[in-house]
Amino acid sequence: MAVEFCWGSVWTREGLSLKQRSLDNLCILAALNRPHEFEIHFRGALNNGCNEDELRETIIQVGVYAGLPAAVDAFRIARRVLAERAGPSAKA
Repeated sequence: MAVEFCWGSVWTREGLSLKQRSLDNLCILAALNRPHEFEIHFRGALNNGCNEDELRETIIQVGVYAGLPAAVDAFRIARRVLAERAGPSAKA
């Protein structure tokens, strides 16, 4: 039901791009303190074309409206995901 409704009916609606939906979700999930879902959707946002600047600005927006602890947690997850995507050569 969740897959059919959320990713079928809602994500395929007109009016917002997948990129915008991803950024919106990151704000909501960070504000609700849902780190597991935030990580999944952060990966999805990268796949939907969000760049690092857009993601950074989104998390800063979270800090202003949902509180700094939410933004700090979101940045921790974002850093980890981006480091994983960059691979071991980026850590050297």
